[in-house]
Amino acid sequence: MSDFYLINSTYKLGQKLGSGSFGKIYSAINVKTQQEVAIKIEELKSKSPQLQYEARLYQNILGDRPDLVEGIPRIYYFASQKNHNLLVMDLLGPSLEDLFTACGRKFSLKTVLMLADQMITRIEFVHSRGYIHRDIKPDNFLIGTGKKKHMVYIIDFGLSKRYVRDGKHIDFIEGKKLTGTARYASINTHVGYEQGRRDDMEAMCYVWIYFLKGSLPWQGLRANSRQGKYEKIKEVKMATEVEKLCAGLPQEFANYLYNVKNLKFTEQPDYEFLRKSFRDLFNLMGYQLDYEYDWNKKAKASNEMSIESQPKNVIKCDDTELKEEEKIPDEKKGTNVRPSRTVNFSLLRAGINSVGFVS
Repeated sequence: MSDFYLINSTYKLGQKLGSGSFGKIYSAINVKTQQEVAIKIEELKSKSPQLQYEARLYQNILGDRPDLVEGIPRIYYFASQKNHNLLVMDLLGPSLEDLFTACGRKFSLKTVLMLADQMITRIEFVHSRGYIHRDIKPDNFLIGTGKKKHMVYIIDFGLSKRYVRDGKHIDFIEGKKLTGTARYASINTHVGYEQGRRDDMEAMCYVWIYFLKGSLPWQGLRANSRQGKYEKIKEVKMATEVEKLCAGLPQEFANYLYNVKNLKFTEQPDYEFLRKSFRDLFNLMGYQLDYEYDWNKKAKASNEMSIESQPKNVIKCDDTELKEEEKIPDEKKGTNVRPSRTVNFSLLRAGINSVGFVS
């Protein structure tokens, strides 16, 4: 990509970080401020160009004062150049899925409660801007770097949709195709109902249960076709009672699920009530809000040895586990494929992003 060595006379292109159906992602540095950023590059002739849409959507969500918004990557530059679209945005750390795998595919209750608090806040902000995400999953939540290494970011709005148009909530529709990721999709989404805020909220709880238990009951199902697999996931998900799904977990998780499942299509979730429930549990357990996540503890255990001297500190995190992790496009064409990467715990503890990017 020598043609893009210096973009907009500002961004010096660095190493390639990954690729997907959208194109390629590179690290870069602002030569004026020395800020590290990520640059997504797609060909103009691609079948489903989406960077312009993505840039516009991020800007709509961030609003007029993006500097005041926490937990959503900022957009710095978008342009079409040399038969390519270029999108410059914040460079972030690993996804929660990467960190989950690196930590032995189990998170502690303390870590999940700290994550849940921020995740509720992130989706509340997205909803306040008139959008629903529609693809809640661990891959779409990343941690920050440097001074923001404690912060959780929400990313990838490729399947997002406005639920408010001209001040009016969209209409309830049946017979919709499944949009999102089957593993975490709400039951209403499986049934074919138009998605609303309640569906994002339900999907987040499935993510937390996945983190706490290591898996969900509807993982690993076999079928002769993708649609057949989605049907099996739906059947198991619908047949699994809330109390059984949340067995062994604090009652607050079952209470959360009951609450969001009983929301009407147009009803606004009580974000503060749900957040307070988990905060009360956090305090009841005697935890301290020190942002000592499980991966921070693992980083300390590595004794900050370098990757060269201690290869075992580099844990490979690749997305090869189960096919239902694939994104299912509906109204927005195209998918984002997250490449394999490694989590260097020594660098992570220092707040440096080893192989991070946004999607």
